[in-house]
Amino acid sequence: MVQPIPFPRSGDDSGGGASDTLELSWELFGELCRALAIRVAHEYDPDLVIGIATAGVIPAATVAGILQVEFESMKISRRDGSAVARPAPAVLTSAPPRARGRRVLIVDELTSSGDTLRLALAAVREVGAAEVRTATSFVRPGGYRPDFFALETPALIVFPWDRQVIERGELVTPPIYTGPILHA
Repeated sequence: MVQPIPFPRSGDDSGGGASDTLELSWELFGELCRALAIRVAHEYDPDLVIGIATAGVIPAATVAGILQVEFESMKISRRDGSAVARPAPAVLTSAPPRARGRRVLIVDELTSSGDTLRLALAAVREVGAAEVRTATSFVRPGGYRPDFFALETPALIVFPWDRQVIERGELVTPPIYTGPILHA
């Protein structure tokens, strides 16, 4: 069983309960990717890492670099470019044909229900991968369990690349994060 890594908490300063928000710095994100790569390396030797676009490609490329293996991506999303989300994710680009006959690690940034990872697993198996395992930076308690993960948390995760986005030419905090604490 994978053991969780302690992490700094934001929000609740009482020291007692769980935090509502986990703000990731680029440094902490890098360390979580390093921990994830080490866990993978101890139990699995992938030939290829496939990142789930959009956000999953960031930890996937980092893990692939640390493991010194090839990297590919595929897009699975609840969105099709619009702000409206589907009730279930859909495969928007096919699994890379280079997965055929190879040991593959599929990486995403977060899993709750596992719907996205299950779609990715099916797509990669369909192209004939020799073996497939899954990894995520974060898992939700009681949710789908990938083969490898860096951290389990119920907190709202503020990824460093989501902290601010450009809207109408201006750098702004996305609406989902206006309630949680955000330090500039």
